[in-house]
Amino acid sequence: MIKVYGADWCSDCIVLKQVLREYKIEYKYIDISKDKEAIKFIENINNGKRIIPTLIINDKSYTNPNINNLLAILRNEKYIT
Repeated sequence: MIKVYGADWCSDCIVLKQVLREYKIEYKYIDISKDKEAIKFIENINNGKRIIPTLIINDKSYTNPNINNLLAILRNEKYIT
């Protein structure tokens, strides 16, 4: 399952979640503003920076992809055709 690390106030996170819902892709949303361990995790994989949205798909991380990159990632990971 896809994990999405984000925050409710993040406009890029909102758009990313809308795209996943449009394609009916299940995901787990982790709000870093409510989870200190999630903040540490995000900082660890993003060289000390809190960059959101960050996705984890099949043990690979993707940081703040734009729509075209997100669709390419979803195709490469076989979530969409």
